[in-house]
Amino acid sequence: MSSQPQSITKQPSLLDALIPLFALILMLAAAVYLFSSDSSSGANQIALVLAACIAMIIGFKNGFSWNQMERGIVKSVGVATGALLILFSVGSLIGTWILAGTVPTMIYYGMTILDPQYFYSACCILCAIVAISIGSSWTVAGTLGIALIGIASAMGLDINITAGAIISGAYFGDKMSPMSDTTNLAPAVAGTDIFSHIKHMTWTTVPSIILALIGFTILGLTAEASPVKSELSQTLELLEQHYNVGAHLLIPLFVVLFLANKKMPAFPTVIIGTLAGALCAVIFQFDNVVDYAQTPDLLPAVAVIKGIWIAMFDGYVANTGNTMLDNLLSRGGMSSMVTTVWLIICAMAFGGVMEVTGLLGRILQSILSLVTSTSSLIITTLGVCIGANVITADQYIAIVLPGRMLKMEYTNRKLAAVNLSRSLEDSATVTSPLVPWNTCGAFMASTLGVATIAYLPYAFFNLICPLISATYAYFNVKIEPLVEPVETPAVS
Repeated sequence: MSSQPQSITKQPSLLDALIPLFALILMLAAAVYLFSSDSSSGANQIALVLAACIAMIIGFKNGFSWNQMERGIVKSVGVATGALLILFSVGSLIGTWILAGTVPTMIYYGMTILDPQYFYSACCILCAIVAISIGSSWTVAGTLGIALIGIASAMGLDINITAGAIISGAYFGDKMSPMSDTTNLAPAVAGTDIFSHIKHMTWTTVPSIILALIGFTILGLTAEASPVKSELSQTLELLEQHYNVGAHLLIPLFVVLFLANKKMPAFPTVIIGTLAGALCAVIFQFDNVVDYAQTPDLLPAVAVIKGIWIAMFDGYVANTGNTMLDNLLSRGGMSSMVTTVWLIICAMAFGGVMEVTGLLGRILQSILSLVTSTSSLIITTLGVCIGANVITADQYIAIVLPGRMLKMEYTNRKLAAVNLSRSLEDSATVTSPLVPWNTCGAFMASTLGVATIAYLPYAFFNLICPLISATYAYFNVKIEPLVEPVETPAVS
C-alpha cells in the first residue's frame, strides 16, 4: 500500500514572522488615514484578511498545506464562539432594557448627581454609570459627553479637564460592564469567563477610579463656575415624559447581578436579563411598546410582542425630540453587534494562520527573551498591548494579538487566565483613547472637539490603571495561580 506523502514544514525565520505583521500595521495605518474613526466598520477587517493571506503565502513557502491553515483558522475562530454568542445576546439585552425603561432610569438617577461645585468628578461618575448600563464608551462620549462639554463651556469650566473626566468615567464603565464588547473579548481570548474577569479587574480598576476621582475633585474645588442646568433639567423632564421612570425598573439589573453573584455562566445570565427586561417592558411600558411596533392594525397583545421582538433583533430607536437623548437611547439589538463580531472573526482568522504556521511562536520567542519572572511577564504584556495600540491603531487588535501570543506562556508559568485577561484590559482597552491616530483617540477628539494631546493629561483613570497593574505585578500582589482540576478516581 502506498501512503500519502506528508508535507515537510520548516521553522519560520524572524523575517518571515515580521512580514505579515508589518504588512498589517501598514494597512491598518492606511485604513485609519483613509477612513478615520470609521475604519473599524470594515476597513480594518479587510486589512486583517489581507494580512492573513500574506501569512498564508509564507506558510505555503514553508511547506504548510491549505488544509492545515484552514484548520488553524477554524480552531481560532471557534475559540471566540462563546464571546460572539454573548455579544449577540448583549445586543438584545440593551434593546429590551431601553424599551423597558431600565437604562433611562439609570441615566435619570445618574444625572441627578451633577453639582456645579463637583462638576468634574460628577461628570466622571455619571459617565461611568451610563457606560456600565450600556457597555459602550463611544456611545457615552458621542451623546452625553457632547452635552457635558456644552454645559462645561456655559459654566466657564475647562473643557480639557471635562473631556478627561468623561473619558475616564466612560472607560471605567466600559471596562467593568458585562455588556461591553472588549470586556467580553478579553476573557474569551485569555480563556476565562467574563464574571471571573470582571471580579479580578476590580483590584486594579477600583483603586484607579478612586485616585482619578480624587484628582477631579481637587481640580473642581479650585474652579469657579455659575451653575447652568437648563439642558440637564430638560433631559430629566423628557425622560419622565417618555418613560415611567422608577426604581422598580432596575429589577432586570438586580436579576443579572444576582445571577452573576451565583456564578451562573454569562450567556444564560444575559439571556435571562434580556427576558427580565422584556417582562418589565410589558408590565410597566405597555403603551410605549405597542407604539414602538408601529402596526396600529394589530391587536395590542400582538403588537407588544412585535415591539419586544424588534428591540431584541434591531434595537431601540428613541423619539423624544431631543437629539442628544435620542442618540443616547437609540441602540441595541443583535444587529448592532454584527460589525464587532465581523472584526473579531477576521482578527481570530489572522491569529489562527499566524499560529498554525509558527509565525506567532517565532515572534513570541523574541518577546519572551525579555521575560524572566511572573512580574516581568505581566509588565511585558502591558507594554506589548500599549505598543499594539500605538502601532495597529485599534484596541480590538491590541487585545486579540497579544492575548493569543502570550496565552500559553501564562499557562506554562502556572498563572490563571484572569491575570492575562486583566492585563489586556488594563493596557489595551484603557490606553486606546490616548493615542491620537488610534480609532478611539480619533473618535474621542473629533466627537468632543478636544484634541487628544489636550485631554490626555486629564484622562486620569486611563493613565493610572496601567501603572497600578504594573505595580501589582512588580510586588506580586493579587496574582492568581493556576488551579489544576482535581481528578476523581474511578470507582470500580
